[in-house]
Amino acid sequence: MKEKIMMYLKEHGKSNINDIAASLGMAGAKKFPSLIKEISKMESKRLLRFSDDGCITLRRQGDKKKEMTIQGIFRANKAGFGFLQVTDTEDDMFIGKNDVGYAIDGDLVEVVVKKPADRLKGTAAEAKVVGIIERALRTVVGKFILDDEKPKYAGYIKSKNQKVQQKIYIKKEPVVLDGTEIIKVDIEKYPTRGHDYFIANVRDIVGHQGDVGIDVLEVLESMDIVSEFPETVIAEANAISEAPSAKDLIGRVDLRKEITFTIDGADAKDLDDAIHIKPLANGNYELGVHIADVSYYVTEGSALDQEAIARGTSVYVTDRVVPMLPECLSNGICSLNPNVDRLTQSAIMEIDSNGKVLNHYICQSVINTTFRMTYSAVNDMLAGDEETLQEYGAISESVEHMAKLHKILETMRLKRGALNFDTSEARILVNEKGMPVDIVVRTRGIAERMIESFMLVANECVAEHFARGHYPFIYRVHEEPKSEKLQKFIDYASVFGIQIKGTAAKISQEALQDFMAKVDGKPGAEVLNMMLLRSMQQARYSETNHGHYGLAADYYTHFTSPIRRYPDLLVHRMIREYSQATEDKRDHFAMIIPELASSSSRLERRAIDAERIVEAMKKAEYMEEHIGETFDGIVSSVVKFGLFVELPNTIEGLVHVTSLPEYYNYNERTMTLQGEKSGKVFKVGQAIQVKLVKADKETGDIDFEYQASDFDIIEKLTKPKKRNQREGQSSSAGRRKKGGRALAQTDAKKKKTSSVRKGQAKSSSTHKPFYKKVAKKKVKRKG
Repeated sequence: MKEKIMMYLKEHGKSNINDIAASLGMAGAKKFPSLIKEISKMESKRLLRFSDDGCITLRRQGDKKKEMTIQGIFRANKAGFGFLQVTDTEDDMFIGKNDVGYAIDGDLVEVVVKKPADRLKGTAAEAKVVGIIERALRTVVGKFILDDEKPKYAGYIKSKNQKVQQKIYIKKEPVVLDGTEIIKVDIEKYPTRGHDYFIANVRDIVGHQGDVGIDVLEVLESMDIVSEFPETVIAEANAISEAPSAKDLIGRVDLRKEITFTIDGADAKDLDDAIHIKPLANGNYELGVHIADVSYYVTEGSALDQEAIARGTSVYVTDRVVPMLPECLSNGICSLNPNVDRLTQSAIMEIDSNGKVLNHYICQSVINTTFRMTYSAVNDMLAGDEETLQEYGAISESVEHMAKLHKILETMRLKRGALNFDTSEARILVNEKGMPVDIVVRTRGIAERMIESFMLVANECVAEHFARGHYPFIYRVHEEPKSEKLQKFIDYASVFGIQIKGTAAKISQEALQDFMAKVDGKPGAEVLNMMLLRSMQQARYSETNHGHYGLAADYYTHFTSPIRRYPDLLVHRMIREYSQATEDKRDHFAMIIPELASSSSRLERRAIDAERIVEAMKKAEYMEEHIGETFDGIVSSVVKFGLFVELPNTIEGLVHVTSLPEYYNYNERTMTLQGEKSGKVFKVGQAIQVKLVKADKETGDIDFEYQASDFDIIEKLTKPKKRNQREGQSSSAGRRKKGGRALAQTDAKKKKTSSVRKGQAKSSSTHKPFYKKVAKKKVKRKG
C-alpha cells in the first residue's frame, strides 16, 4: 500500500485523502481506516507531509537534507508544552505547545531545531516534533465514563496522568460497563490529524470507585506497577524450601557462632541485613555486614529472575509495598529472622580508628541471628534505658562498639567531603480505609544513622574489590554537578549573603560542606539544602565507575538490599560467579550489565515518581479537612507567579500572585516579590502565615492565601518596573511550576480580592497546629 500511495503522489502531486482512497480502491468503512493508518505511519517516517489545507504531498529528499533532525525522549508538561531529552549530559530542548504535534510524554521522537541555545542569555534551544519513532504509552488506567456522544464507543476514560489531555474512547466490549469501574486499557490508536482522541480496548477492571485503596491502586496500575505475580513466578517461589538444607551449606563460611542481629523499623518484615562487630587486639574493629543471599534462590534466567528484572525495585507508597519478589521469599527464606539458619553473603572488614578498611573478606556464608532489633529499642539502649539494656544484655556490648565505630566512619566521611542532605521526610498515617489521618515528620536517631554507616562502608568495600580486580561490574554512580545548575545555586546563595568558595566549573565537596555548616540552624536552612540537592545530578547505575560525588567515594555499588533492588541481586550473583572467574563469565556479565544498569535506573525513577504522586495526592486529601484554617509556614521558593509555602509537617502549597492584595514585582536577581505600594517583601526562608483555600486530591495541588501577620517584612520600595514588564508577569502568572493552572482575573476582580484580603488580614483565624513530630517507624536507607 505504501508503494501505491507513493506512486499516486508522484503522478498527481498534491492530493486530498479522498481522491487517494477513490483511486486506490480504499474508500468505504472497511478499507479506509487501513489507508489512514498507512498514511499516518508514512508521515511519522517523514516520507510525506500534510499542507495547511489538509492535502498530502511527498516529502522530497532535498527537504530531509535541509532539515537536520535529532532524536530524543519527549518530556511533556501538563500545560501542553514539553522538552526533548537527548542525553543525560546535554541540555534539554524546549518544545512549544504548537510544536508538540501528537507526541506523548515518554515517546521517542524526531525533532528539527527551530532556534539554537544561547548560553550568554541563558536560553534553551527550541525544537519542533516532526516524527514519532516509538510510542511509550501502551496502557492507561482511569475512571470509566459512560458517554453517548460517539455511539460506536462504550464511553471513555480520562487518564489520571495530567500530561495526557485527550479522551481515551473505549471500544464496545462483551462485558457491560456501568460507569463505576476503574479500568486498564490497551491503546489501539493514537491521536492524529484525523481524530484528536485515543481508541483503546479494555484489558482489565482494576476495581470500582469507592473501593478501599482504589486511589493508590489506580496510580500504581497507571504506571504498570503491579502487585500480583504471574503464576509461574509464584510456583517457582513456592517450590523453594522453607529452610536451608545441609547441601546448601557446603562451601559456605560458618558464622553461626558470631553474635549477629538485625536492626530495622518495627513494621519491617523483609530483614535482609545483619551485623556482627568485635574489637580486635590491635585496637581496630572487625565489622561483619551479612546480607541475605537472594541470588542463591533467584537463579539467572528463571521466571523469578525475569520478573525481578521487569520490576527493578520494590515500591513503597503510604499504606502498602509492591515487592520486587514474592513475599514467601522476601518475608520467608530470604529474611534473616532470629534463631534460624539463613544463607548470606558477607563483607567482613577490619577498620582502623581513622575509618579506613585495612583488610576485607567477601564470602558466601551462613548465619543465625540472635535478636530482631528495632531502631527504637537500639536508640533506647544508646540512651541508657536500663530496662532495654537488661532485656538485650547479650548484645549490649556489641551495640556500644557499633556506636563508637559509627562515629569513626561518620567522621571519616565528613573529612573526605561527603555531603549530608538530611532533609525532612513526611510519614503519612492512614486508617483502615486508606484515608490519611495524620502527617508527621520522620526522625532519624543514632541507630538509623549507625546502620546507614555500616551499609555504606560495605557497599564501598565490595565496589572497590571488583574495580581493582578489573571485573565487569555494576556501580552506583553520582557524577559531579553540571556547572550551569551549580552557578544558579551559587547565585541563589549569594542572595542570602553567603559566599561559596570555588567556581561553578570546579567546586569541591569541602566548599559545599562549609556552606551547609554556615546555614545550619538558620531560617531557610532546609530550603537552601533542598536547593543544593536539586542542583546535583541524579544518582544512577552504570557499568563504568564514575565514583559517587555526594558520598565523596571513589568506588560505590549497591550490595546490601537484594530483596528490594535488582542491582544488589546482580552484585551477589557476580560475587558467586567470580569466585571461579573465567573469560566466558567476564564476557557474559560485560554484555548484560549495561542494559540491566539502564533498566534499573529507569525503574528506580518510575518508583520515585509513583511515591511522589501518591504522597502529593494523600497530602492534598488530608488537607481537604482543613480548608479555611490558618497555619504558620516558611516560604520555600519564590517565582514569577507566586510563592510556595511549606508547613512544618512538609506539606507545601502555592500562594498565587493573583490572590495577593496588591500588585507584586518579581526581582529575578534576588528572587523576591515586593508589593508595589506597601513595600512588603516575600523571600525564601522567611516565616509567613497562610490560610488554606483549596486542596485537590486529583491533581495533588494545594492553594494557600497570604494572611497579614507579625512575620511580614517591609523594605524600602525599589524602583517600579515599566508597565509592559508588569503585563509580562501577568501573562506568566498562569503557570504553576513550569506551567500549571491559569488563574487570570480582571482588574475589577483584583480590586475585589484586595479588599477581601485586607478584611481577612484584620481578623485572621487562630493558628491551629495539627501536625506533630514522632519517631519514624521505617527508614529507607540512603545511598
